[in-house]
Amino acid sequence: MKHIVRGVRRHQRGAVLIVVLVLLLAMTVLGMLSLRGALMEERMGAGMYDRSLAFQAAEAALREAEQRLMAPGVLADFPTTADTCNNGLCATPAPAEGKLDRSDDPAFNGWTNATQVDGVAGTPQYFIENMGEAPGWPGCHLQSPVHPTCIRQRYRITARSSNDDRAAVILQTSFAG
Repeated sequence: MKHIVRGVRRHQRGAVLIVVLVLLLAMTVLGMLSLRGALMEERMGAGMYDRSLAFQAAEAALREAEQRLMAPGVLADFPTTADTCNNGLCATPAPAEGKLDRSDDPAFNGWTNATQVDGVAGTPQYFIENMGEAPGWPGCHLQSPVHPTCIRQRYRITARSSNDDRAAVILQTSFAG
């Protein structure tokens, strides 16, 4: 009887080793995949953080431009020649075929740096376009007599910011003066 048991033991040698090595390989692959996923999540979190900072800086530049528009006498500072800018204040844009706005044009140099934004990577910039007069609410210009606050000056403000060239944000808003 001892002879039969010894023969069986000889045939089982190494089988456990192969099973353990296969399980160890599977666990290593799972560990590597989980590390890869964690690194990807960390990169995505960093990207969202960078974008958030750039968005907040561009939003601050928009607010600075709005404050500038509320200053007295700002309308006199706007250039009158189409497609010209002076210190971030731009004349009414001339319609261009297939061009949405000036921020799409890489040759545009009318951006001005926001001065009231501190502690951000990169410098947020903005420009303001005088879009002319327009009714302040639907149908107000059809009333007789026309209400004194009906026709209002309109502006388009475009702001941009980037966080060390990792995340860039461009915001645009309309402002009624």
